[in-house]
Amino acid sequence: KALGMDELVREYIRSMKLASGLNTQRIFAAWDEVSGAGRYTLRKFFRAGTLYVTVSSSVVREQLYFQKDTLISAINGRLREDELFTSDDPRVSFVRELKLK
Repeated sequence: KALGMDELVREYIRSMKLASGLNTQRIFAAWDEVSGAGRYTLRKFFRAGTLYVTVSSSVVREQLYFQKDTLISAINGRLREDELFTSDDPRVSFVRELKLK
């Protein structure tokens, strides 16, 4: 069976066990894109479905806090559209919770 280039790349990522690291980077990129707070973001960490974000401005943090559910939906929507995101990776999948510091 002939495979397309996109399927070959996905299979290579799976076979080389690169999916978790790549998924984490795609989650961080989605945060920067949908939150609009990339320039205020000091640190990002993802574990077990929770995205932890440290923001330099308390005002921005408060604004983001009230948008948490919307942000989670937007991040996951962005990830669903991302061809490099491997949604079936058990270690790093979609964002279920957002913790702001």
